[in-house]
Amino acid sequence: MSQHYDDLETRAPAAREAALMAALPAQVAHAQQYAPAFARILAGVQAGDIHSRTALAQLPVTRKYELLATQQAHRASSPFGGFATQAFGARMPRVFASPGTIYEPEGTRPDYWRMARAIYAAGFRPGELIHNCFSYHFVPAGSMMETGAHALGCSVFPGGTGQTEQQVQAMAELQAAGYIGTPSFLKLILEKAEHLGVALPQMRKALVSGEAFPPSLRDWLQARGVTAYQCYATADLGLIAYETSAREGLVLDEGVIVEIVRPGTGDPVPEGEVGELVITTLNPDYPLIRFGTGDLSAVLPGTCPTGRTNLRIKGWMGRADQTTKVRGMFVHPGQVSEVVKRFPQAGKARLVVSGEMANDQMTMLVESTETAPGLAQLMAEAVREVTKLRADVQLVAPGSLPNDGKVIEDARSYA
Repeated sequence: MSQHYDDLETRAPAAREAALMAALPAQVAHAQQYAPAFARILAGVQAGDIHSRTALAQLPVTRKYELLATQQAHRASSPFGGFATQAFGARMPRVFASPGTIYEPEGTRPDYWRMARAIYAAGFRPGELIHNCFSYHFVPAGSMMETGAHALGCSVFPGGTGQTEQQVQAMAELQAAGYIGTPSFLKLILEKAEHLGVALPQMRKALVSGEAFPPSLRDWLQARGVTAYQCYATADLGLIAYETSAREGLVLDEGVIVEIVRPGTGDPVPEGEVGELVITTLNPDYPLIRFGTGDLSAVLPGTCPTGRTNLRIKGWMGRADQTTKVRGMFVHPGQVSEVVKRFPQAGKARLVVSGEMANDQMTMLVESTETAPGLAQLMAEAVREVTKLRADVQLVAPGSLPNDGKVIEDARSYA
């Protein structure tokens, strides 16, 4: 069986670029006609003129915080803020929510999120059972992977999150060929299996995403017989890039146009320079044009040794803004502000994310003159309500936090 999912992965780069640029004007016109938000954002743009990367770079970048603000402003009349081209009904079987809250539609096309390509590159093949431990609750991650697995011809056990002992039991009894989910949860499952004395000899491959995948964790999994590859995908865009057996960066998906721009602008950077990933998707149901992910990366020179000819990126290299991902969930500076506003005793605050080897911990430092018992606990409960994540809260003296404008500090070790 071929090591490539389809012939698109090995076509000549010039042929790929020509196909993407040929599809671009129609996608821009479609967004202008059927997505009210883009009718406004791209007002005055002649879609037929947008047939090159140079022309695309002249269009405005829509960043995640702007999408969120637009959704919030138009929620009463349009839950998606005018960015979706479909309405509730048969052509939109599912709607998901990401932290913020940002709502995302799922359409009816097979492999709507285009995840089958990444699943195939991770070593999965038709006829296998996949143990899917991404969440099926609120967020689209579980469905993203399940629809991709089905398109590949695989069966799926919807393990979801939590319940590690039951996960081990299902893996052992069903003998799934591999795992899909966050790398940290796979580590917990394997540790639980070791503790229970349960062997999982068939669990030999994994596709992981949703959080950092440091080499130390990759090697830890490999030492236990699991070869894991990562992919980069978002709830807004679906698959963006995926790792191959070469382990040289991430190969771009065939269904997106990727630019790397100078953070805070829409200007493309020279090849190899680190910048913000800006994505244009060819998805007709949610046609995001120049969507700023807030993630940093850079283009790798050359092509993949596996024969895939698309561009490669170095992978996730941090955030262009202060938004960060903790245990698979985005945390925004605005969420920290929302917590602080609930307590008149609170002054400046900083959320510090620490930990190593997929063991994320959050601590919120809050300047306050009040030290009444229970205040820190009330703030911790507010953090959990707003972010859906646990955090310790420490009250510190006014003026003790640095005056650097930083609201979220990512102090994690990725060694």
